[in-house]
Amino acid sequence: MIKIAEVFSPHQGSLAKMVKQCGIDHVVAGIGLHPIKNASPDDQPYSCKSLERSKSSYEDMGFSMEVIESRPPLLKAKLGLPGRDEEIDIACELIRNMGTVGIPVWCYEWMAVFNWMRTSKDIPSRGGALVTGYDHSISQKESLTEYGTITEEQLWDSLEYFLKRVVPVAEKANVKLAMHPDDPPISPLRGIGRIMRSIENYQRLLDLFPSPVNGIALCQGNFTLMTDDLPSAIRNFGKQEKIFFVHFRDVRGTPEKFQETFHDDGKTDMLECMRAYRDVGFSGVCRPDHVPTMEGDDNNNPGYSSIGRLFAIGYLKGLREAVYRE
Repeated sequence: MIKIAEVFSPHQGSLAKMVKQCGIDHVVAGIGLHPIKNASPDDQPYSCKSLERSKSSYEDMGFSMEVIESRPPLLKAKLGLPGRDEEIDIACELIRNMGTVGIPVWCYEWMAVFNWMRTSKDIPSRGGALVTGYDHSISQKESLTEYGTITEEQLWDSLEYFLKRVVPVAEKANVKLAMHPDDPPISPLRGIGRIMRSIENYQRLLDLFPSPVNGIALCQGNFTLMTDDLPSAIRNFGKQEKIFFVHFRDVRGTPEKFQETFHDDGKTDMLECMRAYRDVGFSGVCRPDHVPTMEGDDNNNPGYSSIGRLFAIGYLKGLREAVYRE
């Protein structure tokens, strides 16, 4: 059965209590992984000792640490710049230590320069809740970055270089590599290519380095902008046993212009998606993502308000119970 989790840091005690009160037992780690200058190897955030401390902190709150979604810096690796080998060395050390500590999935991404991008973070939604949105016509008014034009083939070349280094390490450590999609799934953004933006490109990723540890973080909000039949995409990748981690969220619109929604108010048939995960035997972790900011919460961290998460957890638990009892 699919596992429901939430993401938060070990220091978010109040949120952890609310999530636990909702009946959640699994956590996606929200921990910093940037190297610390002049720190001893054991004190680096990706060291065995640091990961063990984080895992113990979550366990003390009643959660099993199933996924690490944070990443050490990988910009040079993505752009193929000098210094990329040092960045990849740190990623390999993280993966080895995850295997030693017993954390089974690392969610990474290949979005160069820009991570997830929105042009609006306070769009009024149902009942006055606030959601984020993206309008490509606004984004493209911005000038090129200091990196100029980066082509998609440059990113494919750098990704292949990266995978050749990290996949053998992940295989030995028994850690699954779950690639998160580009958000938004559109290319280019201000001259920077994006490659994890289509169903076909995800298949290219899987074929680029066939391995039991090379797979997908299926973020539904992005994938539903790539296809009009998300349940079929879930079944396709699920039958290949390549779905390692799921972000359960929804949007309304197109890759060029969309806004996020409540989990029950978007374009996707969420019930049929849950049936698809059941049908392919997916038993990994799923967490709700990018929730609206609801009354009583501030909008200081758009997409991650506490009250919105509680609504999403309840909706997701209801879907799971309905589907798995069929």
